[in-house]
Amino acid sequence: MTKEFKIGIVAIIIIAIFIWGYNFLKGENLFDSNSRYFKVEYSNIAGLSKSSLVTINGLKVGKITQIEFNKEVSKKGGLIVSFVVNNDFLFSKNSIVKIYSPSPLGGSNLAIVPSYEGEDAISGDYLKGEIESSLFTSIGERLDPLQAKLEHVIISADSLFKNVNNILDIPTQNSIKTSVKSLEFTLNEVKKTIVIVNDFMDESTNDLKESIANTKLITANFSKVSDTLANANIGEIMRKAETTLNSANFMLAGINNGKGTIGKLVTDDVLYTNLAEMSKELENLLRELKLHPKRFVHFSLFGKKAAAYQPTNEDVKENSNN
Repeated sequence: MTKEFKIGIVAIIIIAIFIWGYNFLKGENLFDSNSRYFKVEYSNIAGLSKSSLVTINGLKVGKITQIEFNKEVSKKGGLIVSFVVNNDFLFSKNSIVKIYSPSPLGGSNLAIVPSYEGEDAISGDYLKGEIESSLFTSIGERLDPLQAKLEHVIISADSLFKNVNNILDIPTQNSIKTSVKSLEFTLNEVKKTIVIVNDFMDESTNDLKESIANTKLITANFSKVSDTLANANIGEIMRKAETTLNSANFMLAGINNGKGTIGKLVTDDVLYTNLAEMSKELENLLRELKLHPKRFVHFSLFGKKAAAYQPTNEDVKENSNN
């Protein structure tokens, strides 16, 4: 064996050891037949690195070997994550590879959610990728709309305060102070009025009690009167009153029709005229008897006959006046 051949064999062995060591340092064991390589696409890797682990149901089965941008024009900006699985555990191509954070302060790892339906995944396949929401991611997603609303509220509040500052100028502030003082004075007057009313109510309590007692007495008496009226034969009284009114109406109707003495006196004009004339003549006779009693009555102690009446001039004048 020549010296050159030996040097060539050693060089090949050194190169092989170098390649194996380089891949071993990257996490790839070229002599491990169970190693399988997969790829997954993400729009955001959420802090993944080449040292991130790959787990299945919490068990470490591999690590990430490479992260690079997608070179396809239609998927420009996307990221392709390559990872190795050093395990012969079988799962289908429908399995999902999730990016998750094991702790809030730690980095992100990959977790394979295995699916057993469909064709088994083989080395070189692309798997479906998802990002699991972490605590801070969830808080951020919920705080984003809240932040937008809060910014809107702050802007509205700022505009409101500006308007309030414009309204509350020096004259308005002085007016408000004056109104507050007036309100304070009014409240003091109301307090005084309430004190006076309370004193009046205290003084009127006895009178109010007596009035209530009198009211109760009146109510009791009214109750007794009501009982008396209830026990009385109101129907019989009403029938008698109706009979009396009918009789009075019948009597008044007879008077209006000229029946009876009163009816004739009321309706007969001749009788009224005769009565009036007789009353007048009676009045004249009484006057004549009072003025000239000797014409009608004569007294004589010796039985002398009375002389015939001879009217005088005064009597003639008086008769002529009458």
